[in-house]
Amino acid sequence: MAAFSTNTIQQRGAMLLAGFLLAACSSLSVDARIEKASTMASQAGWQEHILKTSAFDLRAYTNNKKPINGELTVYIEGDGYAWVDGQFPSSDPTPLTPIALGLALKQPDGAVAYLARPCQYIGAGTNAACTKSVWSDARFSQQVVTATSDGIDQLKAQTGVTKITLVGYSGGAAVALLVAAQRSDITQIITVAGNLDPHAWSKQLKLQPLTGSLDPVTAINKTSHMPQVDFVGGKDRVVPAALTENFAKQYPANQRPRIINEPDFGHVCCWAEQWPQLWIQATTQ
Repeated sequence: MAAFSTNTIQQRGAMLLAGFLLAACSSLSVDARIEKASTMASQAGWQEHILKTSAFDLRAYTNNKKPINGELTVYIEGDGYAWVDGQFPSSDPTPLTPIALGLALKQPDGAVAYLARPCQYIGAGTNAACTKSVWSDARFSQQVVTATSDGIDQLKAQTGVTKITLVGYSGGAAVALLVAAQRSDITQIITVAGNLDPHAWSKQLKLQPLTGSLDPVTAINKTSHMPQVDFVGGKDRVVPAALTENFAKQYPANQRPRIINEPDFGHVCCWAEQWPQLWIQATTQ
């Protein structure tokens, strides 16, 4: 029998854990995953959009409600089915369950848009720009950030708003922070189980570092003036709450994000189910 070091066992365990929520996606075809999201949106009366940016087509949905005070809330999806067994990049990152869409659909008021990450919900094999690095090593690259920001510009023009609140779930939180650092119209950042410090995250879980990605920590000096609320789950083993708490300590003392810890929540449960109440918490000072 082969001998494995404790470190090797821990590393493999962490990799499997990070991919646990994604592995079930392999049992559904990409078309089925796309249909699931479309059904969720259409049943709520939302409108579907394909936003064309310089590098990627982005899937989006909007609720067609009148903006309040000229503001649109944009929800950015998590990493989705990025990895197979936490080790190998998948052939398509479309998630089984779009958690950020579930959150968006539960927002109780205002104009809302959902924005998928590049190569999700469009058929990654149909776009030459959708190499596996886009949802693995380079998931937070400048190319991804630029495409997301371009998509937000189009949603902003369609809805006639002047201000944006960004809500990022899991890896979408890192994208939200990086996008906010490069824009002047963001009024608030809300993260949910957010991977805000990918370097610390990969180090703690003993995963390969995301060498093709930007580091959200470098965006702190450009976003510290923005109101920010970070939701963490006490039972989240994919992005442990301590990572977000340590990330917040890197802000100036008088500008740190407000952290709301839900002790019984994990990485998936129960954010969407409780979102109407959590939304009020996040937007009420």
